[in-house]
Amino acid sequence: MLEVFRYARGASQVELVIDGYPNHHFVTSRPDRVQPKIMLERGINATAMVTAADGPRRPLIAIRSSPWKAGHATNPWHDEFDLDHGHVRYFGDHKPGIAGMPGVTAGNGALLQAWEQHAASTEAERRLAPPLLLYRSITVEQGGRSIAKGHVEFCGVAVIERLEYVIQRDSSSGTSFPNIVLDLAILDLADKGDAVDLRWIDDRRDSALTAEEAMRHAPGSWRRWVAQGRGAIPQVRRRVVSSRVRSSDEQLPIVGSTEEAILEKLYRHFDGRKHAFELLAARIAGRILGGSGAVYHAGWLTRSGGDGGVDFVGRLDVGSTASNTPLIVLGQAKCVQPRSSIGADQVARVVARLRRGWLGVYVTTGVFSKQAQIEIIDDAYPLVLVNGRELVEQVVQLAAVGHGSDIDALLEQITSEYEGAVTHRRPEEILFA
Repeated sequence: MLEVFRYARGASQVELVIDGYPNHHFVTSRPDRVQPKIMLERGINATAMVTAADGPRRPLIAIRSSPWKAGHATNPWHDEFDLDHGHVRYFGDHKPGIAGMPGVTAGNGALLQAWEQHAASTEAERRLAPPLLLYRSITVEQGGRSIAKGHVEFCGVAVIERLEYVIQRDSSSGTSFPNIVLDLAILDLADKGDAVDLRWIDDRRDSALTAEEAMRHAPGSWRRWVAQGRGAIPQVRRRVVSSRVRSSDEQLPIVGSTEEAILEKLYRHFDGRKHAFELLAARIAGRILGGSGAVYHAGWLTRSGGDGGVDFVGRLDVGSTASNTPLIVLGQAKCVQPRSSIGADQVARVVARLRRGWLGVYVTTGVFSKQAQIEIIDDAYPLVLVNGRELVEQVVQLAAVGHGSDIDALLEQITSEYEGAVTHRRPEEILFA
């Protein structure tokens, strides 16, 4: 993803590098060079059909957007690329002066045919659908010069999410003309290292393989879309925030480790006294927030049953002693089985209690679901998520500081002090504590 290639129509398929950039024709060609080049001469570049045992299929359609041409006579429209959120809005190749409906041009004709398969209701039809490889022309700097042509940036693999017929207006002539516009969903390629295994493309171009056989090197997101259709698009769409989302295994101690045994100890100790876990969570939250350079002031625990999504209250003073601002901290604690998942709806309860300028902390012995993490990151909620692995690390440090690394002693102290930490006060009162 986002790698820049040198593209020249007449370039050899055997040259690895041209002018300091990877040669597009070398990268996209099979080692035996028996297949034609994948060309990017037009905006919409459809490869030739191949006929396999399960029927004809188009191996791929390469889409090239040229932002530097936007608004010109040859390209009087503006494509939109939002790669961070996996969305591209792309206009077809119908132009002013072309008679007929949008499908008369080769590019639009190929996209309309592809749309039928991308919107198909059966897995068999979607299996034949051509993936869209997205590129955009970019300007590079070489030798103190800006070079606007001959370089492309690979922007991923996409499926057609939506296709519309539109009427556009040519600003130079003032005439209107019909066209199509597509909303493309860029697929998540995380399982392939944010790259495309080009053996998949080679297989799709091989008529000796059926469409199903040609999926052996396909991205997991493509295979899921083929199996489930448009309903899977929200799950397979590329999102940059996904790189900050942790899997369940990443949120838990290594299996068989001492840390895993400690997490299990925490769960067993608080399983029958889950309200007492709130005090441990409050102490851990204080350590994490206080370790950021700000000053954390412990507050109190709320009474059980009426907390409304809040288990403890604290205050974080940001700034210097002479000039600072206090921030109210609301916390939620959940003692669950270590592999249990905290969902987006549970996290939303805490977020709903946060007012402008407040912070939230959610501490659990379990893990946070992918969707819960995405919503926090994508919506920029001021909420710190403390999972099972982080909890254990903090507990070990807390025990080392005050209990000679005796975790059992720490847990007994937490349990005995719980009742005295509970009170019934409004969160705002922490500002005057």
